[in-house]
Amino acid sequence: MSEVLYRKYRPSKFNDVIGQDHAVKVLEAEAKSGEISHAYLFAGTRGTGKTSVARIFASAIGTSRNDIYEIDAASNTSVEDIRTLNESVFTLPFESKYKVYILDEVHMLSKSASNALLKTLEEPPAHVVFILATTETHKIPETVLSRCEMYTFKKPSQEVLKKVVTNVAKQEGYNIDDISAELIALLGDGSFRDTLGIVQKVLAYSKGRKQPLEASSGRMTISEEEVCLVTGAPAIELVHEIISAIANKDLQLGLSSVKKAVSQNIDMSVFLKLILHTARAILLVRFGASSTIKDDLSEKEFSFVSDLAKNGDNFSSQTLIELLTAYENTKGAYIPSLPLELALVNIISQNKIT
Repeated sequence: MSEVLYRKYRPSKFNDVIGQDHAVKVLEAEAKSGEISHAYLFAGTRGTGKTSVARIFASAIGTSRNDIYEIDAASNTSVEDIRTLNESVFTLPFESKYKVYILDEVHMLSKSASNALLKTLEEPPAHVVFILATTETHKIPETVLSRCEMYTFKKPSQEVLKKVVTNVAKQEGYNIDDISAELIALLGDGSFRDTLGIVQKVLAYSKGRKQPLEASSGRMTISEEEVCLVTGAPAIELVHEIISAIANKDLQLGLSSVKKAVSQNIDMSVFLKLILHTARAILLVRFGASSTIKDDLSEKEFSFVSDLAKNGDNFSSQTLIELLTAYENTKGAYIPSLPLELALVNIISQNKIT
């Protein structure tokens, strides 16, 4: 079995970490100076590199693998689990200056378990460093937060994820065009792990098709069609049809495009996510904020968005609210296409009145 791409391309040193300079620079400086805190909290959405940076930091302060303990707090939530951990911290490291405990999803600890952990955080042994990781900081007791040096990990931008997709594909022997890389980056939803998971599926599908090599580069090429087939996403032209229907107040075109998506067995949540992405871009360009999204879009997509924004009166904040509501209502809908159909009726009929 081939290695999972997220693990294969996981950063192993500070210089490899992408998009978290604000945290990496301080942690690297601390590691070099030897001024180490006894507890850290890494907060951020999933797949942003929290545990990867925790491992790198542990290694940077001279901790060997035998003295790094990774604990999934979601599976060890009880006070008994934390009491066992508290007892273990007093034993000396095997071969390092520090023992490092990485507690992932620490917000999942029960209240009594958090209180038990707090006792150790208040008076930790000198040879112990705790690195807590969480996706939900607000669920962690303030008493625990106050004992930690905290770093917030940012979601990578579309531009960053596009570069990662392109670079990983290239290292795996594939070329990928801008539109396909943009689509994968968007569906990755700000997570390196999820983005590379999609790349892995697409590569597996592409390998199965045994495509001919591209003469100029000696690589196989990932097509937009393959990305759409693997992810359940629509071709960009279908998204453009919906957007054009809104722009031109053409309900018939909009509903026929939805029908086409249903016949192609397209995932309606993914469809709406892409529609929202494009409608948001038009709104931002319309109000002079194109610099905030230009790098996230391919040249072709930015041209499409810019053209519609010139006469984009039909793309207002209310349009996005309707589409966002449709997206939220799609999950679990008895007729998955109905929320989008209703949104189009509301948007286009309202625009016709005004």
